[in-house]
Amino acid sequence: MNNFYDLEAELPSGKIVNMWDFKWKVIIIVNTASKCWLTWQYVWLEALYEKYKDQGLVILWFPCNQFANQEPGDSTSIKQQCLLNYWVTFPIFKKSDVNWKQTSEVFKYLKDNTLNIFWSRIKWNFTKFIISKDGKNIKRFAPITKPEKMEKLIIQLLK
Repeated sequence: MNNFYDLEAELPSGKIVNMWDFKWKVIIIVNTASKCWLTWQYVWLEALYEKYKDQGLVILWFPCNQFANQEPGDSTSIKQQCLLNYWVTFPIFKKSDVNWKQTSEVFKYLKDNTLNIFWSRIKWNFTKFIISKDGKNIKRFAPITKPEKMEKLIIQLLK
């Protein structure tokens, strides 16, 4: 794939969503796990989403169970739990693999199109990617990067 907007991903309902639906928005894509020690990031991600969604920010949330079995449930129960515990309202997608043979097309694309001299695989839950409005520029953030540290870049990309 040469274009992020050519990709598709599945919602927990089974509906297929084309990334074209997010054209001209600043997109944060994050792989998550509700039993990870980094779950506090849901609160900060939700705060960014609420603050900037009307200006064109969208966060796409992909649960993943590839790291220490920290996301064992199905996507629907994960969404309910995170809504209850963290008030997450941004779109959730079907649980996805981010590494190895079964890597989702979205994460293959993100890893292949992000400059990272140290590794291409995703090391842990809450790896974050920000995609510019035109889909051409992708910035990767480590799992431990606090979402609020991305705010300056988000503001720049929303302009």
